[in-house]
Amino acid sequence: MNFNLPFVPERPAQPRQSGVTMMMDKGLSLREAENFCEVSAEYTDIVKLGFGTGLLTPKVKEKIKIYQQAGLRPYFGGTLFEAFIARDMFDEYRKFIADAGVAHAEVSDGVLPIEHGKKCEYISELAKDFVVLSEVGTKLKGKEITNDQWVSWMLSELDAGAWKVIAEAREAGNMGIYNDDGSANSELVLEIRNHVDPDKILWEAPLKNQQVWFIKLLGPNVNLGNIAENEVIPLETLRRGLRGDTLLSFLP
Repeated sequence: MNFNLPFVPERPAQPRQSGVTMMMDKGLSLREAENFCEVSAEYTDIVKLGFGTGLLTPKVKEKIKIYQQAGLRPYFGGTLFEAFIARDMFDEYRKFIADAGVAHAEVSDGVLPIEHGKKCEYISELAKDFVVLSEVGTKLKGKEITNDQWVSWMLSELDAGAWKVIAEAREAGNMGIYNDDGSANSELVLEIRNHVDPDKILWEAPLKNQQVWFIKLLGPNVNLGNIAENEVIPLETLRRGLRGDTLLSFLP
């Protein structure tokens, strides 16, 4: 900080295990990645190369190195994993991410139906060589997942070897743990919180009101993801009580 203001919540030192911020890169250029790291690397932990952008972004290996040299942990989004699995190309996927030089991998079934036991097998296999994030939730409207299933799947995927489980929201923040209007499904979130270690959960929260809601519920060091590159520092101000929405939250 540029001034030692009292009563500002402390943040864990990097590499963080809690208070994690995941930035979603939807196709930044090398220069844009460098600029992002210059101003926001201190407040970021992991970078998701969203959807299938990892196959389309020019010089993706160079961009991965830029993030890693800034102390960040880049990885490919779960949709790319599903694209390989839909073609029965798990071994090719594992080789692709290894060749790209990433140390993390995401396993999801947000669109592609994968039997849950099989999904846990993928997690266990990848966990032998990578730090695995698994995503629970669906990207498909009308596909219902009960609260008990959310909890059960999260726990079993952690048992299978996932470092953290991601609570699905999509980039629009209107699916999974949220209602159609973007408000949190508080009954579901509280059910998950009561049964799963909050430090093991990465809540997708692309919208400011969602970030505020989680910070007030779980504190400044809640794990939050799907943050746009230009929203990382604004999120950090929410975590530190330096924005109107949380200005009074951490004062004595």
